[in-house]
Amino acid sequence: MSYLSISFSHKNTDIQTREKLAFPNEENKDRFLKQLVSDENVKEAILLSTCNRVEIITSVNSTDKASKAIIKKLSDYSKIDFDNLYDRADIYENDGAIHHLFSVASALDSLVIGETQIVGQLKDAFRFSLAKDYCDQNLPRALHYSFKCAAAVRNATSLGTGSVSVASTAVAKAKEIIGNTSGVKALVIGAGEMSELTIKHLLSSGFDVVLTSRDIKKAQMLADTYEQYVAVEEYSKLEELLNEFPVMITATSAPYPIITQEMTKDCSFERYWFDIAVPRDIDDIESPNLMIYSVDDLQDIVNSNMSLRAEQAKTAYSIVNKMSLEFFEWLKSLEIEPVVKHMYLKADEIIEKKIKTALKKRFIRKDDEENIRKLCQTVIAEYLHQPQNQIKTISKENKCDIVVGTVQSIFGLKSDVNMSSSHDCDKFKIN
Repeated sequence: MSYLSISFSHKNTDIQTREKLAFPNEENKDRFLKQLVSDENVKEAILLSTCNRVEIITSVNSTDKASKAIIKKLSDYSKIDFDNLYDRADIYENDGAIHHLFSVASALDSLVIGETQIVGQLKDAFRFSLAKDYCDQNLPRALHYSFKCAAAVRNATSLGTGSVSVASTAVAKAKEIIGNTSGVKALVIGAGEMSELTIKHLLSSGFDVVLTSRDIKKAQMLADTYEQYVAVEEYSKLEELLNEFPVMITATSAPYPIITQEMTKDCSFERYWFDIAVPRDIDDIESPNLMIYSVDDLQDIVNSNMSLRAEQAKTAYSIVNKMSLEFFEWLKSLEIEPVVKHMYLKADEIIEKKIKTALKKRFIRKDDEENIRKLCQTVIAEYLHQPQNQIKTISKENKCDIVVGTVQSIFGLKSDVNMSSSHDCDKFKIN
């Protein structure tokens, strides 16, 4: 068995590609996962689909054959050329797959490093596959260790707190000013990557979002990627919208200001506009009850948080590296447990056999049977104590498989992998 992860994210795809790869509902996810595990090379599968990434997390028989089969199915689903997808895909195997999974769970691979949503989305994806029997043992072990890693990163660093981008800073500032955001409408202009990030932060901060863009189709597609409702308005209504809502954030790629003095009407309520575009979207405007924030007004906050976050990320990656190694050591220890257990079971069989023979031949009295059994078990436990510890120590070394096989052969033990069933996924609880 090998671990294999295939990743499409903001790092290797644009939003148009991710839209085609996205799985907007459970029916699509279920159908796709069923196709994956029906392939002879794929044993287990989990599908994570968000606005910023699609991750196929699997345990497989052959990483090369499985990766091609998975990307072929993705190509059929998305109608994107196979070679295009294969060239774009980040493919991780075994150690790399686990390290990537732990990095994703710890929000180190996110568009906004340290964002807190990804671990919840990963847990939801895991629950879905678990409920549908698309994973049973190998992936649950990896996923639970990834959640353990994410918790360790959160506890050891301040990642996940504070503003980390111009977009999140703008939203944080708007929330600070507004206070109670329930029912407060915020207008977002543009349907690019910055707008995508802005909408995410607005929704998580409790704002009702209205989106407009020159490309109305692209705006609608972006709005549809969110679970919460995002209203889309025609760009021709921009002037009306500007003078209707208290909060506006603009992030277009226009080479000149799209919002001018002539478009701005005097309003009786306070308005807060955030221009996070470069070059600026908002011209020099003077109007009562209007406060305009540009990138320069927000950048100092972002820079201070980013410098702190960069140091924290180093600590986080050291945790991911350490726990990735620990995970594989733990997997090896699971191979040892059934061997040790069989050693004791074999000893118990011999004790019972010899006691029955001794009783039958009247070498011992019936009244002494239990005491003699306990004595024999104590002797065996002491005799096997050192070999047991030695085997557990060897389990951390590369020669583990050879030694385990030798022990099984010498003692005549069963090589029953199911003896480690106490670690199966149905015993786990996802917090």
